[in-house]
Amino acid sequence: MRGTLFSRALVLALLAGALTACICPRPSPPPQLAPSPPTTSYPTNEHTVQAVLWVQRSGEYRALCHQAFNLARRVLDEELKANPAPKKRAVVVDVDETVLDNSPYQARLVKTRQSYAPATWRQWVDLARAEALAGAVEFLTHAAARGVEVFYVSNRRIEEQAGTLANLRAKGFPNADDAHLLLRTTEGSKAKRRAAVSATHEIVLLLGDNLNDFSEAFDGKDAATRIAEVDRLAKEFGRRFIVLPNPLYGDFEDSIYRYNRGLPEPEKDALRKGALKDY
Repeated sequence: MRGTLFSRALVLALLAGALTACICPRPSPPPQLAPSPPTTSYPTNEHTVQAVLWVQRSGEYRALCHQAFNLARRVLDEELKANPAPKKRAVVVDVDETVLDNSPYQARLVKTRQSYAPATWRQWVDLARAEALAGAVEFLTHAAARGVEVFYVSNRRIEEQAGTLANLRAKGFPNADDAHLLLRTTEGSKAKRRAAVSATHEIVLLLGDNLNDFSEAFDGKDAATRIAEVDRLAKEFGRRFIVLPNPLYGDFEDSIYRYNRGLPEPEKDALRKGALKDY
């Protein structure tokens, strides 16, 4: 009898446990997170981080700027002493990454994961906050004091004239006026603007961060041709052409993209990596 009662009690306990398990609510599954957007849908600009840091944080970059302007000063002084000119002399300089530092704009693109866009670039230009490159104001002030006019030949757009002049003046650059600032109008090549300066002045020096700042021989050329042209003109560098360092952007990069800046980011990334030389 006890065994029978015990068996019945055990069965009832098991049934009650089963019913309780069925009645208790089960925990809800964890909420599903929205999938992250694919990294190919927007630029990460990771390939420019090291370059921006080098420009902003390395003493080596600053040293190279001083070196370039020190060399320019020496070449200018030697030229003025040795060769009297039949007409007025001029120094032709680019603006961006030659006399003004736009690395804060590049840093903003990295942080916001944006590509260069005319609207955001115009906002930066109108702020007129770009700092002068180390040694730039001192060299150009020295040139102006020696009677050499400074012409700023830049591919900034003509609608950016006011912001550019405001920035140049704020940093103390000489000849910062409409007559000496030659911006891009219809074409990117600077050949005609350099020729316009040459019509009235002897150009003693050209300073820039892009090979196109010196000669139309580099315009629109692939990387191999650009390198070959550098070797052909090797004697001009350090004598008439002074190059400023710019790892941030330029035709060196555009030539890798075959001058198609509108390529999708994954394709640009593949072209960059495909251009690397390893062992």
